[in-house]
Amino acid sequence: MAYKTDIEIAQECTMQHITEIAKAAHVDAKYIEQYGNYKAKIDLKLLEETDRPDGKLVLVTAITPTPAGEGKTTTTIGLADGMKRIGKDVTVALREPSLGPVFGVKGGAAGGGYAQVVPMEDINLHFTGDFHAIGAANNLLAAMLDNHIQQGNALGIDVRKITWKRCVDMNDRQLRFVVDGMGGKANGVPREDGFDITVASEIMAVLCLSSSITDLKERLSRIIVGYTYDDQPVTCGQLKAAGAMTALLKDALKPNLVQTLEGTPAFVHGGPFANIAHGCNSVMATRMALKMGDYTITEAGFGADLGAEKFLDIKCRMAGLTPDAVVVVATVRALKMHGGLAKTELGNEDLKALENGIPNLLRHVSNIKNVYKLPCVVAVNRFPTDTDAEIDFIIAKCKELGVNTVLSTVWAEGGKGGEALAREVVRLCEEEQGDFTFSYELDGTIEDKIRAVVQKVYGGTDITVMPAAKKQIQQLTALGFENCPVCIAKTQYSFSDDPTKLGAPENFTVTIKNVKISAGAGFIVVLTGDILTMPGLPKSPAAERIDVDENGKIIGLF
Repeated sequence: MAYKTDIEIAQECTMQHITEIAKAAHVDAKYIEQYGNYKAKIDLKLLEETDRPDGKLVLVTAITPTPAGEGKTTTTIGLADGMKRIGKDVTVALREPSLGPVFGVKGGAAGGGYAQVVPMEDINLHFTGDFHAIGAANNLLAAMLDNHIQQGNALGIDVRKITWKRCVDMNDRQLRFVVDGMGGKANGVPREDGFDITVASEIMAVLCLSSSITDLKERLSRIIVGYTYDDQPVTCGQLKAAGAMTALLKDALKPNLVQTLEGTPAFVHGGPFANIAHGCNSVMATRMALKMGDYTITEAGFGADLGAEKFLDIKCRMAGLTPDAVVVVATVRALKMHGGLAKTELGNEDLKALENGIPNLLRHVSNIKNVYKLPCVVAVNRFPTDTDAEIDFIIAKCKELGVNTVLSTVWAEGGKGGEALAREVVRLCEEEQGDFTFSYELDGTIEDKIRAVVQKVYGGTDITVMPAAKKQIQQLTALGFENCPVCIAKTQYSFSDDPTKLGAPENFTVTIKNVKISAGAGFIVVLTGDILTMPGLPKSPAAERIDVDENGKIIGLF
């Protein structure tokens, strides 16, 4: 049987006009700013003026990713459509995709199969221009910083201690390390520089954590761009850049409204990476979704040790959110890969490989239940090659932890394949009471907080702090940043900082290489392992297969 591609399925869908989707989401016409017929931004005044109570918040997360795929976004969308099918008033809150993965190897982030948000080409490409605005604001700050130095450097900025980088929303390894300001005195001060991908920019994190335009401007002002000759921080506010940056970002702060293939309202907004940033859609979009539906289904990037940890320890803490239930997505194929099976052999029944790999799922589930104390269900994203014996094995193992397992077939069947999962999620929200707890409190030292995540969430024994990181921690403590939450950047492929350690490794330490402050976002970024804040393109990038026909129809986009 020939499967249709995601883009073919999306292009065959008859979309509802965005005003109809807004009606379904209880959004009055006066708050809608249309971007064509199928996309809109929603005015922030809606949050101030609505008297609707908050609905229930459901987080979808997953096991540690493998090349076999898990289908977290697909499950999120299919679960929402399943909820709609069983008569619930539901909204979705998702991140926007970055162009880097779209043109690289990972692909887009609009779901897949019959569980997608549409128009998927727009969402995966320019959408409503949010990422361009974020890049422009980031680079305006960089330009004003270098101009300040060129025009006499009144603040005494040490060019060797500049921490602010330029950004572009593209995988471009050539830009990781550059020397700029060349060509003589009129062309700037020569210095070492570099680019991050836009989704790793602190501006992205600031936008996603801001609760209003005023909050956005204040957060931008607090951003630290570098240090003076006597090691004092220099802020965006001191460079007088925050007002102009806010002007660039004022529309980008408004959440975007689109729809699923089955017409469920979807707020798609913001997109920080989860291995190098906090991996959640914006606070504004989540708050709006919660007001406009009785249930909001949202997701956090990569495995639960990354996305869910940051969603719970950073976003929920800052925004005062409490999830009512958590879904952990797994596939038999990925668990067998964690158990040592090669990708080419995943179609064969192999209970031994599954037994070796399932500790990965069980650790994620245990973290949600026992560390964060939240009600949890495992969604097994079923593939045609999965056998009943393999499914039964997972069900039995999860039951030992007191967690139910539900099969999901949303990729092939859309909302219909998510009805069973929807019923279990509703049951968790209505019948099981969580006792939401963070994995660490804010009043410990920076090392205490990192150690708590490594020991409680990753399952490691301790941390090794490199001399450079030790010095940075001392400096940040002296500057008064000790009580910020930590945003740990590490590989997404393992609980540890070593991507080759699959399953649920034990007796490992995590090496802390670099520690820096994102003062605008309000968290401390902790770099472990070899984390790239600017990815590169693969040997055969997806961009080679994307094209446009003579009618302007995009082809080859997944």
